[in-house]
Amino acid sequence: MAMKIRLARGGSKKRPFYSIVASDSRMPRDGRFLEKLGTYNPLLAKDDENRIKMDLERIKHWLGQGAQPTDRVSRMLEAAGVLEKKLRSNPKAAVPGKMMTERVAKKAARAAAPVASAAAPEEEPKKAASADAPAEE
Repeated sequence: MAMKIRLARGGSKKRPFYSIVASDSRMPRDGRFLEKLGTYNPLLAKDDENRIKMDLERIKHWLGQGAQPTDRVSRMLEAAGVLEKKLRSNPKAAVPGKMMTERVAKKAARAAAPVASAAAPEEEPKKAASADAPAEE
C-alpha cells in the first residue's frame, strides 16, 4: 500500500482549513484516511503558532513506515526540522511565456523605429501636390 502524508481540505467556500493526514495514495483527497496528524489554517498570520499544528512523533513514525509527504507537507516538515531541505530548481520559472515574449518584441520594434528614422539622413522633402497631378483621396 502506497502511503502519503498530505493535506485534506475542510472548511467552507473561500474559508479553507486543512487536516494533515496519513492516507493511502489511491484514496481521494478529502476521502478516507488512516490517521490525522495535524492541522493547517492558511487564514492565520504566518507567524501565528496555531497556523500549523503537527504531531511530529506520529509523522516520524509514518515516515519510518515509508509514507511519502506531498510537496506542501514536505515544506512544512522542513520548516519544523523533521526533514532536510531539498534543493529545488525551476529554471523555467524566470522565462517569460509566449505572449510576453511577443509583447517585448513589439515594444522593442516600436522603440527602435523612431531611433532608426532619426539616425537615417533626411531625403529631399516631399513636394507639394502639383495642379496637374490627380488628387488622392
